[in-house]
Amino acid sequence: MKLTELNDRPGARKTRRRVGRGIGSGKGKTGGRGGKGQTARSGVAIKGFEGGQMPLHRRLPKRGFTNIFRKAYNEVNLERVQQAIDAGKLDPAAAVDVEALVKARVLRRPRNGVRLLGTGEITAKVAFTVAGASKSAVAAVEKAGGSVTILKPADAGEAAA
Repeated sequence: MKLTELNDRPGARKTRRRVGRGIGSGKGKTGGRGGKGQTARSGVAIKGFEGGQMPLHRRLPKRGFTNIFRKAYNEVNLERVQQAIDAGKLDPAAAVDVEALVKARVLRRPRNGVRLLGTGEITAKVAFTVAGASKSAVAAVEKAGGSVTILKPADAGEAAA
């Protein structure tokens, strides 16, 4: 192989589209910018503008609110925990809490805690320490011989102090 024989892989280089170079090019006259006026210019943001009429999003009433104190929990089903135990990623002998679930890759990142849900079956005897659990999840875990400890939520006043 010589230096003169080196070249790009096929399709690695694309020819630049020459805009506004005659109607025969297919991108002539307006050059892909449509007609004249406001929308042919750059920096136009008229989404929702109705020609001076009150826009729809301002005519409709506002509803509801966003609770800034809302806690976002990770929701984990029992079947997902059982899969991690079967795969050997989660140790059923140790207490299963947020850190253990993140380490076992059941959760990507911890939020304000874990809420255990009852979808699926669990056969292993596991001691859970979670922020919340559904009644069906608690019943299924206790049926398998395990236990569920629900953590007391941190008070808003304690968190600020």
